[in-house]
Amino acid sequence: MQWGWNAKWEDVFDPWRKEGLEPARVVLEHKHTYTVVTSSGELLAEITGRMRHLASGRADYPAVGDWVAVAARSNEGRAAIHGIVPRISKFSRKTAGAVTEEQIVATNMNTVFLVMALHHDYNVRRMERYLTAAWESGANPVILLSKADLSERIEEAVREMEQIAFGVPVHVVSTLEGKGLDSLAPYVGPGQTVAFLGSSGVGKSTLINRLLGREAMETGVIRQSDGRGKHTTTHRELLPLPGGGLLIDTPGMRELQLWGADEGFGTSFADIEELSGQCRFPDCRHDREPGCAIQAALADGTLESGRYNSYIKLQKELAYFERKESKALQAAEKLKWKKIHQAVRNRPHR
Repeated sequence: MQWGWNAKWEDVFDPWRKEGLEPARVVLEHKHTYTVVTSSGELLAEITGRMRHLASGRADYPAVGDWVAVAARSNEGRAAIHGIVPRISKFSRKTAGAVTEEQIVATNMNTVFLVMALHHDYNVRRMERYLTAAWESGANPVILLSKADLSERIEEAVREMEQIAFGVPVHVVSTLEGKGLDSLAPYVGPGQTVAFLGSSGVGKSTLINRLLGREAMETGVIRQSDGRGKHTTTHRELLPLPGGGLLIDTPGMRELQLWGADEGFGTSFADIEELSGQCRFPDCRHDREPGCAIQAALADGTLESGRYNSYIKLQKELAYFERKESKALQAAEKLKWKKIHQAVRNRPHR
């Protein structure tokens, strides 16, 4: 089958295949059901009662981009999901509000397009946050600076992105002028899955329509007063591209609250982490200690104060999140074992 299936997925799926199940990919998530695609076409699927009973959190439920093991009833157009194939990547964020819960935005993507418009939406500090989450996902981040036709400071913006995104490709695109679209071809080739992430109104839907070659996504009009666009995408969806690639569109995010990003944080701020290792004292707090490499870099301008402040802010946010998550994980683990013990007790005796 297509949809990104390959020999590696086949090897991992072998145990489910022996149970008589077949692979399907989640292309759309509804409230309590999923649209999945199999070798015989699209089916409406639900998870099994056992899978729901043993789930301890959102990560135990399918998400758009997942490969799942299903028992298909093609004549009915339906299927039962029995399990999730281990993910190669997962972009998550904390759900909005006070509840500490993971929201999975997309899974099994090879590349994450981080889209930022070159107008009122442009914000270097916000891109640092997106980069941190992208590196943590396990996919390769690529920065797309969209709406180039609305900016006169393109070169400056590219330099700013390159200074915070070491080794990350930066592409300038304009759907109005058709600029830069050809440079995206290597990321959306056969078997490749790319997820689009960015704030509302950055032009994701218009860009996706150009890549699809059809008007599949509704587009909004930009307000001249503040440059913000209408929120047009309301759900996550996996779509096939003409060249054999796949893309996951996601709703725009006004704010990205990180969901655990230890490795992503270290990668995004590798320059500051390296400086920290050069301090005279290993427990340097980077305040007034003698021999502080970070304070020296701030003083001579090699480290921008805005970037360092962003580093401190995200560091504190992640530390606070870890404390809350630890309590949530303990509660989830306790609930999980309670469910397992109940299942064992309720099992009929022979």
